[in-house]
Amino acid sequence: MPTDQSVYQTARDLIDAANRADPNKVSFDGREWPKELLYSERMSDMLQRFKPEADDVMKLAIRAQHIERWKSARKDYPEGRIGYLQWRKDLYKIQASRAAQLLGQAGYDQQQTDRAWQAVAKKNIKGNPDTQLLEDVTDLVFMEHYMLEFVGKHPEYSEQKWIEIIQKTWRKMSTDAQQFALSGAVRLPESLLPLIQKAVADAS
Repeated sequence: MPTDQSVYQTARDLIDAANRADPNKVSFDGREWPKELLYSERMSDMLQRFKPEADDVMKLAIRAQHIERWKSARKDYPEGRIGYLQWRKDLYKIQASRAAQLLGQAGYDQQQTDRAWQAVAKKNIKGNPDTQLLEDVTDLVFMEHYMLEFVGKHPEYSEQKWIEIIQKTWRKMSTDAQQFALSGAVRLPESLLPLIQKAVADAS
């Protein structure tokens, strides 16, 4: 009979195999990575640093947050905010269903796969501790690994626009995550620190 640890490892292996198929490649730390596999590694690393006591279902849900994301492309939806919001809404459901499917395939029960689905689908962020944890880790990873790149892609944005974007992210985070972000445990982009500090001060 499989142990809890073997079920967990099987599910993790299935998630990684799915993300290893990402045709989009990025270079990091001297090697080439499938983009979403690297993202999942960063999510797991941040969870271990932020909430190492998280249970196995949440470790897997957080690792599967972007599972097979490339299969639902933004370009397949209309331009503009309405198209963007529809893409994001559909994407959450697609990723949540795939994550739940793989956990079930590994041997997790319905209650456990439902928990993973709810978190990855971003259901009830402020009311569901699992979803809030996933949101916290997502935001912390964005701040550490992707915020600088995102800023570089939008030179047309004003300082006020960036302050609003940072504040929107900040308000989605729990108090624990906010404190963790400012504790020095998260490697915030040095060039953006003044902007982040200004945005956070204005939000408090």
